[in-house]
Amino acid sequence: MRELLRGTRYLLGGLPSAVATLFAPPLLAVVALSSGIAGLGLFAFPRATVVLRRWAEWHRRRAAAYLGVTVTPRDLVLGKGLRAQWRQVLDDPEVRRDARWTLRQIVTGIPAGLAGLALVGTPVFTVVAAPLWWLFPADEPLRLLAGIPVTGWGSALGLAAVSVAGFGALSWWAVPRLAGFHARGCVAALEPTAEELLTERVGELTESRAGVLDAHGAELRRIERDLHDGTQARLVAIAMRLGVARESLPDDAGALAKLLQEAHEGAEEAMTELREVIRTMYPPILADRGLEGALAALTARAGVPAEVELQDLSAGGASRRGGTSHGPHGGEEARGGELGKLPASVEAAAYFIVAETLTNAAKHSGATRVLVRLTRDGGRLLVEVTDDGIGGVNEALGTGVVGIRRRVAALDGTVLVSSPAGGPTAITVELPCAS
Repeated sequence: MRELLRGTRYLLGGLPSAVATLFAPPLLAVVALSSGIAGLGLFAFPRATVVLRRWAEWHRRRAAAYLGVTVTPRDLVLGKGLRAQWRQVLDDPEVRRDARWTLRQIVTGIPAGLAGLALVGTPVFTVVAAPLWWLFPADEPLRLLAGIPVTGWGSALGLAAVSVAGFGALSWWAVPRLAGFHARGCVAALEPTAEELLTERVGELTESRAGVLDAHGAELRRIERDLHDGTQARLVAIAMRLGVARESLPDDAGALAKLLQEAHEGAEEAMTELREVIRTMYPPILADRGLEGALAALTARAGVPAEVELQDLSAGGASRRGGTSHGPHGGEEARGGELGKLPASVEAAAYFIVAETLTNAAKHSGATRVLVRLTRDGGRLLVEVTDDGIGGVNEALGTGVVGIRRRVAALDGTVLVSSPAGGPTAITVELPCAS
């Protein structure tokens, strides 16, 4: 009985709201059309979508309460400025979902409410009308149960009992199921689909991974500074003291001179290894000169004539070419930010990609010219390295391309290698670089 009462309350309460929802589509259409006629809709339409969101949310919470489930509140808060508000409304998938729900509510809410009213109202009407059968004229008697006329107290009580029992049982079975069907449809219509949830989750994971990579890059830069300014400086001081001690020893020092020599050479080897570790962790030149200056330094010592071309399409900038020379300021003029601000992880990846491809070109390709082109286009950075060598890159032999693929995969980028026999070789890498 409790489920019957809950279902009846839900269906009968939803009937007038479904009828009221009939007016939502024409009102929204009028407000939208008024944007081009009087301009009033430019201000009113975004606010009308806010009202629609609250109306839909009321039904969603009501349906969720009937089902006994919890839903995450949805709210639409408009930004500042009409242009931003319209862009927000047009780009928000929840607004389109609200519009689709409006049509669904009209199509399902009114029939469900009428069906609930008929199922529950029929036995109520029978109980009220059967004792009053004698008020009806003889030629137009009260009719119950599909038109059976009531001609006396016997037929009145019998037909009323059968009607109440039959419709009562039908209502007890059908009303909760009909209410549950409508409530589930309402919640489902206003919930994101599995594909949308997956897309949103992928976006969240991509954003969080970008944050983790940036934090990792910042931590590497901190460690690099600590090693460079602390550990390396102390090793240099130790090596210098050992060198002075060696020179101060007499010629007949013997074993002591040999020990100092080994300690001195060991300190210098440790410095060399430490410099290599620092360089592979996070190249100091990136922090000193930025990506453009670092690439200029790479091409200067590439061992093969190389040229760098930079272009930021998102800023409408023209391409800039740089040769192997650093200019009068030792590469500082390349620090102008031709590619705009890039995440540290993207800068490091681009640097190592270019360094690896230049090394491969100098060692294996027999190239006489290499072109390095970096193009920034909105949220992506395109790195293209092309040489005129003999081609025939085979990743199965353990070339540096495998390492490039791993580094790029960590940033959710793509790598395309074109290296037919006889050349040329072109390695194209696309990296997401939205700030």
